[in-house]
Amino acid sequence: MEQANNRFLSLDVFRGLTICFMIIVNTGGSGATPFAPLEHARWFGFTPTDLVFPSFLFAVGNAMSFSQKKFIDMATGSILLTIFKRTAIIFLLGYLMYWFPFVHQTPNGIAFAPISHTRIFGVLQRIALCYMFASLIIYFFKSTTAVIIISVILLVGYWAALLQFGDSAAPYGMLTNAGTYLDKFLLGDNHLYHGEGVAFDPEGILSTFPAIVNVICGYFAGKFIQEKGKGYETIAKLMLFGALFIFIALFWNMTFPIAKKLWSSPFVLLTVGIDLLIISSLIYIVEILNFNKGNWTAFFTTVGKNPLPVYLFSELFVVVLYLINVDGKTNLFDWVNKVFFQVVAPGAVGSLFFAVSYMLLCWCFGKILDKNKIYLRV
Repeated sequence: MEQANNRFLSLDVFRGLTICFMIIVNTGGSGATPFAPLEHARWFGFTPTDLVFPSFLFAVGNAMSFSQKKFIDMATGSILLTIFKRTAIIFLLGYLMYWFPFVHQTPNGIAFAPISHTRIFGVLQRIALCYMFASLIIYFFKSTTAVIIISVILLVGYWAALLQFGDSAAPYGMLTNAGTYLDKFLLGDNHLYHGEGVAFDPEGILSTFPAIVNVICGYFAGKFIQEKGKGYETIAKLMLFGALFIFIALFWNMTFPIAKKLWSSPFVLLTVGIDLLIISSLIYIVEILNFNKGNWTAFFTTVGKNPLPVYLFSELFVVVLYLINVDGKTNLFDWVNKVFFQVVAPGAVGSLFFAVSYMLLCWCFGKILDKNKIYLRV
């Protein structure tokens, strides 16, 4: 593991930063509205929180540029088995995470939570599918030009599908876009996300296709760094491409709005552009300047080495906090915020205080794994 870190320390730092920020925005304390930058854009628009998930997909692609070197000496059948097995495991973990704790209280006692009302798609499921499709595209289409053409087709094709099959009056609306129609037709309302108060899944089937491009771009970024080295020229070119992607995204936004929950094509280009700027900055700070006083990078690499188990812990443990009843009417999550965090720092500050504290708890879990040299991969 140390060898991998020395080879590309910036990747683990980038991945760790992403996971830490993901935990913070996912677990804001109750009792107050979080600061606006720590919430997703309601629909159109962009906030720092909207960058988290696409950055993780970018990091997945980045890691693929290293892991796929193992495919060179493997037969096609073995490669496909590896890809499909990894996809199935990650997808299943995501599904089980949404089904957890698998039981619920009924008037007649404890009963299994019905599969008929369990969300099928979600964050890990999207990661699994994007990894699978990106891996297959990159493996079978050896030409960089061919992969770029496929990426363009995914982005433009998604735009065309929304215009062609969505409501002509509101093709980009939450309940009137082609992706929502497809999800409801294939999955039904009960298998979709209801966090918006309606049956709508931000990680639905159709919007997964443009998200594949986030992984592909992460792959090419990692490959480019490996081939060209971590010098000033590499950083400059990464930043130039980042700025170009952002420019195209903002230009495209005039006709196809940037929207994370819709995962619009300009949103893909915007987030990839920002990620290129971030990763190039990290390479400059960490690899070239060797600015690691106090070993600050170790904080993030602790999480970056075990992103999947730390993320799963963060999602499952918070469910446990909601399940624990303190006084017959208040769960432990709300109780802790009410009697401590909102007392010490009322309002949005207290919400952030809890989120950071919870992130540090999850970091401790990652530290325990790291200290015992337990690195869980699929």
